[in-house]
Amino acid sequence: MEQLNTSVNLAGVVLKNPVMTASGTFGSGMEYAEYVDLNQLGAVVTKGVSNVPWPGNPTPRIAETYGGMLNAIGLQNPGIDLFCQRDIPFLKQYDTKIIVNVCGRSIEDYVEVVERLGEEDVDLLEINISCPNVKAGGIAFGQDPKLAQKVTREVKAKAKQPVVMKLSPNVTDIAEMAKAVEAGGADAISLINTLTGMKIDVNRRTFALANKTGGLSGPAIKPVAVRMVYQASHAVNIPVIGMGGIQNGEDALEFILAGASAVSIGTANFYQPDATIRTIREIEAYMRKYHVTDINELIGAVR
Repeated sequence: MEQLNTSVNLAGVVLKNPVMTASGTFGSGMEYAEYVDLNQLGAVVTKGVSNVPWPGNPTPRIAETYGGMLNAIGLQNPGIDLFCQRDIPFLKQYDTKIIVNVCGRSIEDYVEVVERLGEEDVDLLEINISCPNVKAGGIAFGQDPKLAQKVTREVKAKAKQPVVMKLSPNVTDIAEMAKAVEAGGADAISLINTLTGMKIDVNRRTFALANKTGGLSGPAIKPVAVRMVYQASHAVNIPVIGMGGIQNGEDALEFILAGASAVSIGTANFYQPDATIRTIREIEAYMRKYHVTDINELIGAVR
């Protein structure tokens, strides 16, 4: 049997394979550890963590939709102190890379968390710039190229680990946003975050989510995500992590062929807890079928 190389390099951090979890869908792995061998994953991306605990949005905050789901969780999390005390030690038990997703309502919030994580043994930082900026009237950091570049620069100045900027798809030109964070010093980018959507309960004649709008994820968004990953990967010279509706190896390979060096699986974890492991196996099967010995040959192969 051919010896396969499935390892990929993200800003100097080598993952054993390109498959990781998407932030907010896997906790820090504790809920999944009895179903999924975390040692087999390329990386675990944690749920977003902020400088202080966030309570999140009022309920209901999840609604199923055709081909996906809407969520308006509001980045509920216990804050950086408990995260460092509980979640990082848990993940250190496993042979996988740790990517910490960071959220904030101001640049100062992001920087505070990033500085705190500088003392921790984690591999990469993923900065969620789809958060609403309280000082700019609630517009997401990731919807304004100048602001995205600024937050990247400020975070990068304090970060001890490589910085991945997670881009919002709710923009006119994703390539412009990718270039902006690259100019700010980003070591990699990840995309897409959820698309803004809405669902109305016609029987109750009200919004399905208390927040009115939520983030749409799942298979319904995959074609949009593949297109944006393709555009972004051609706009920058830094690695791209692709995500958006990935359920299996074939889905993951679409993103890799479009230009992603790695992929994150999110919504599929909720209804197929072993989706990540199966995706790894299916990528390996594809490589054997087509006699591809090194996965890096596939990255961006469709031009």
